[in-house]
Amino acid sequence: MISREEIAVLIVEKLTKEKSVLKQLYLKRKNDIGFFYVDDLLPTELANKIFKKFPKLSETKKKKDLREYKYIAYQMDKYDSLLEEVIYAFQEPEVVVIISEICNFSTILPDSNLYAGGLSLMAKSNFLSPHLDNSHDKDMKLWRVLNLLYYVTPNWGKENGGNLELWPNGIKKDPVVIESSFNRLVVMATHQKSWHSVNKVLTDNVRCCVSNYYFSEQPLLQDDNFHITTFRGRPSQKIKDVFLRIDNGLRNAVRKIFKKGIRENPHHYKK
Repeated sequence: MISREEIAVLIVEKLTKEKSVLKQLYLKRKNDIGFFYVDDLLPTELANKIFKKFPKLSETKKKKDLREYKYIAYQMDKYDSLLEEVIYAFQEPEVVVIISEICNFSTILPDSNLYAGGLSLMAKSNFLSPHLDNSHDKDMKLWRVLNLLYYVTPNWGKENGGNLELWPNGIKKDPVVIESSFNRLVVMATHQKSWHSVNKVLTDNVRCCVSNYYFSEQPLLQDDNFHITTFRGRPSQKIKDVFLRIDNGLRNAVRKIFKKGIRENPHHYKK
């Protein structure tokens, strides 16, 4: 089986080849929501193999409420070892370095705990409402600064839904839609203005994604403040937006009293 170190070499080779273009793409949007994406990240045969090793929906945890509807997996020793290798390939030092160079960061750190990371699966009618990611890591010591999303479902097109949406001008304006294309890596900044979402899946296929976060001792924005994962409704969902605002307020009030929450967030890899 291919190792994380070998996968990391392949990732670095691809990013190095396209480094100047990717850097321009990220810096172009740096003042709102910086992002870049690269297609054909890994050899097609390997990307297909990763997809085929994804667990069945019944083997994952379903998250379904007003905010989101999706399936997640993060206790990686329960699944095929290739999946753990590809996740941690993105945390190999040489991969972290080249992504930091593309995004013009001084120091960023991967997260071996996979806090809010791991595997994401979205089936028909699944969605993720516009939201801001939690500002910190599991231990509330580091700032979340980059979101890495590697998509592996073959023949996935925009018409299938389940695509990443960025809202650089706020959720009252039209989003930038980034297709969740097969073998595509998307890297996006995360801070207190980086609203993003996933539109509803419209097909019977399952959109599979390998997810990682990078952290830093300093926030991306100088005026960034601690915030919980914060959800809003889409422009057409005015009633839903009211309920989500109330929900945000209640959860934020709890976190002001209990800094790490009432209970530990179970979404991390317990090795």
